[in-house]
Amino acid sequence: MKIAIVCYPTFGGSGVVATELGIALAERGHEVHFVTYKQPVRLELLGNNIHFHEVHVPEYPLFHYQPYELALSSKLVDTIKLYGIEVLHVHYAIPHAYAGYMAKKMLQEEGIFIPMITTLHGTDITLVGKHPFYKPAVNFSINKSDIVTSVSEALKQRTLELFNIEKDIEVIPNFIDTSKYKLDYTDCQRSLMANEEEKIITHVSNFRKVKNIPDVIYTFLKVQQEVPAKLIMVGEGPEKEYAEQLCDDLGIKEKVVFLGNSNEIDRILCFSDLFLLPSKSESFGLAALEAMINRTPVISSNTGGIPEVNKNGISGFLADVGDVEEMASKAISILKNDVVLEKFKENAFKVASKFDIVNILPIYEEVYEKAYKSRFKNTH
Repeated sequence: MKIAIVCYPTFGGSGVVATELGIALAERGHEVHFVTYKQPVRLELLGNNIHFHEVHVPEYPLFHYQPYELALSSKLVDTIKLYGIEVLHVHYAIPHAYAGYMAKKMLQEEGIFIPMITTLHGTDITLVGKHPFYKPAVNFSINKSDIVTSVSEALKQRTLELFNIEKDIEVIPNFIDTSKYKLDYTDCQRSLMANEEEKIITHVSNFRKVKNIPDVIYTFLKVQQEVPAKLIMVGEGPEKEYAEQLCDDLGIKEKVVFLGNSNEIDRILCFSDLFLLPSKSESFGLAALEAMINRTPVISSNTGGIPEVNKNGISGFLADVGDVEEMASKAISILKNDVVLEKFKENAFKVASKFDIVNILPIYEEVYEKAYKSRFKNTH
């Protein structure tokens, strides 16, 4: 099947999932076309079945903000016609589903019917989408999609609460490619980051307010008072500078390493003992899943879709948003005993393995097939 995928090409979860999905589909023999404003960060190799089409947005003095949606919809029309695309899969309601619908309508004028699948990832619904300025457009775009999917049951329910949705929403969880996590790195040396007696605690995010970065640091502050430890902070974002200053103010600057963005998250997680994810909101918790597949147990908040990934008392522990005392207490209970830690590490891997892409990919293929068949109904 010829599939066009629209996503954000950044380090964020939705872009990562869309890219990994496209790569896996191409390996299964599908022809995949990524359409976005730059090559996705996880798309390292272009092959016979993978293509990338860059969306150029011309700059005109007339526009204070350049109209990306117009450029994207026009590029989609050209790509779909030129390559005979059979299914359009957009990740994120805004602006992708909106642009996708405009492309659909333009193509219909030429007698071309292209089914559109919209996958909801989180902030497109819970943060951006519910804003009064965007809500009508998001509501419209979702309802005009041929098929709608959500990455968690929690996000599905939140979408139904916030919007007047007339479509069924199918839950297809995010996934992990377990074949890429064999822990066979010869350079997986803990000594690069910590002393032999220190435990390594890690946090990976885009350092936005929703990630509750101060709680990562306050939790670590309490943990390192009981257990010798180092904190590794991976990512870039608006809260990073404040986080660095907070570590300095608390006197733990020497125990915290800020690494910035990285394409080698698995190499960092392979020598981590614990992962902290105290977010105020998470539609799924892909960072937690990546930690777990690397045998790193997770201490997280219990918000959104995280409990669907991190199983309390098995792969780690859950706590209420903002409950630093509870998160620190549970972290210490895991880290203080090496036998307990090893058990949680194995459990984290087992739970994460259920989200293997080999289990999720066939579900998407069924959705594509259903969408492809639906276009024949729309021609009559």
